[in-house]
Amino acid sequence: MTLVAGIDSSTQSCKIVVRDAATGALVRQAKASHPDGTEVHPDYWWSALEQVIDGPDGVGGLGDVAALSVGGQQHGMVVLDAHGEVIRPALLWNDTRSAQAAKDLITDLGDGDAAAGRAAWADAVGSVPVASLTVTKLRWLADHEPQAAARVAAVCLPHDWLTWRLSGSRSLTDLVTDRSDASGTGYFDAEANVYRRDLLALALRRREEEVDGIVLPRVAGPGEAAGRGGSDVAGRDLSHLVLGPGCGDNAGAALGLGLRTGQTSVSLGTSGVVAAVSAVATHDASGLVTGFADATGGFLPLACTLNGARVLDAARTVLGVGYEEFDALALAAPAGAGGLVHVPYLEGERTPNLPRATGVLTGMTLASLTPGNYARAAVEGLLCLLRGGVDAVRSLGVEVGSVTLVGGGVRWECARRLAPAVLGVPVDVPEPGEYVADGAARQAAWVLDGGEEPPAWELGPVEHLEAEPQPEVRAAYERAAALVASSQTP
Repeated sequence: MTLVAGIDSSTQSCKIVVRDAATGALVRQAKASHPDGTEVHPDYWWSALEQVIDGPDGVGGLGDVAALSVGGQQHGMVVLDAHGEVIRPALLWNDTRSAQAAKDLITDLGDGDAAAGRAAWADAVGSVPVASLTVTKLRWLADHEPQAAARVAAVCLPHDWLTWRLSGSRSLTDLVTDRSDASGTGYFDAEANVYRRDLLALALRRREEEVDGIVLPRVAGPGEAAGRGGSDVAGRDLSHLVLGPGCGDNAGAALGLGLRTGQTSVSLGTSGVVAAVSAVATHDASGLVTGFADATGGFLPLACTLNGARVLDAARTVLGVGYEEFDALALAAPAGAGGLVHVPYLEGERTPNLPRATGVLTGMTLASLTPGNYARAAVEGLLCLLRGGVDAVRSLGVEVGSVTLVGGGVRWECARRLAPAVLGVPVDVPEPGEYVADGAARQAAWVLDGGEEPPAWELGPVEHLEAEPQPEVRAAYERAAALVASSQTP
C-alpha cells in the first residue's frame, strides 16, 4: 500500500490525514489547534504541523508516506525578508483592517472612479479588492508599517510557507504555490497564469521596476510536484517525500469532494463559502463573486462570507444551552421565527462588502422573543447570508441546481435540516470529514500517479435533503439586511 498525506492548515487548526493513494481509504489522522485572532505568526502554524506529524497525539511520523500536499487558508499575508525570516505576523483573511486599503486600490486603478476601478480589477484578475485579499493587506502594510514594507523580499501565502518549510530550503526562489491559492492574492491572472506585478507595485506604492526583485512563489501546475522534503527539517529526514503544489482551502475541499464542472459546494465553517466548479473564468465587477482558480486547471467562482458557524456558537452561548438542546429549540420553532430576524454580521461582512457592519436582531416583541425563535432566527439568518452567495454566483450564469453542504457547521442538525428550504435547492450532505485535507491528499496521490486527472476516490454515504422553498423567510431577511446596509457609510 502506497500512502499519501494531506494537510489542512486552516484558521483554527491544523489537520492531517494519511490515506491509501489508490483507494483513498483513511489510515490515520490528527489535529492540533491554532491560536485565535486575525493576526498570527506563521511559527504557530509550523508548531501545530509538527504536533500532528509526530507529537503525542500525531500520526506517528511520515516515514511510510510517499507524498504530501498542504491545503491552507487563503489570502493570509506572509512577508519575508532577504534572509527568509518572517517580517511581521501574518494578517489573515478575516482581518478587516485593510478595508480602506481595498477602497483605495479600487479608485487608484480607476483613476479616481470607483466604478471604473471595479471593472478594471475584475477584468485584470477576476476579483475586485475586498479586505480579505492579500493585495489589500500589502497596501495596508505600505501605509501603516512602511519600514516593514521596505524590507519585503518575498510575499507568500500560508500553504506556500509551510510547503517551503517542509522542503528544508532557505532560498526564497524555492517558494512554490498553485493556481488556486495564487488566484486569491489579487495580483495573479488565473486565465493567463501570470502574476500582475503592476498590481503588486500599486499595492506597495512603488514603481513596477521597484518590485521586480520581490520573489513571488513559482506557480506549479495541477498534478505537478513542487519539490521534495528536506533531509533535515527540524531534525526530521523528509527527503523521501514528494511535495505536491498544495492548494487554497476552498479548492482543496472541491477536490476532496470530487466536484466536477457544474457542481457547487456550500461550506459552513469559520466562514461561509459558496464555490462552483467552472470551465470558464468569471469577472464580477460588483465584487460579490471572486474569480478564483480550482486545483485541477479550471476555475472556482466563489462567494465568501466572513460569518459562518460561529454565528450559531454565539447564539448557543447566549441561550446557555448545549448543541443538542439548541438544535431542538431551532427545529421546534416555526419558519420565520415568529417574525424575529437575525442579520448575522457579527464580524463585519465580505458578501455583501460591509466590513464595518454589526449584526442586527429585529422583529422583537413579547411574543417573538423566545429561546426557540432566537435559535431559529440565528440559523435562518446564517442560511440567508449563504443564500446571498448562491444567488451572486448564479447571477453570473453559473447553474446552481443543488449544493453539497460541508464544513464543521453541518454537525448542527438544525443547519442541515433548514438548509434546503432557505437555500431553495436540494442539499446533499456527505459524512462529516476533513475535505480540505482529503483534497490535499488526493492531490499528493495525483502527483505520484502522474496522470491527466486526480485518482478517483469514492465518496462515502451522502444524505440527500429536499424541502419546499421558503421565500418569505428570505424576503424578511433581505428587508432587515437592507436597513443595515443603508446605515453604513460609503
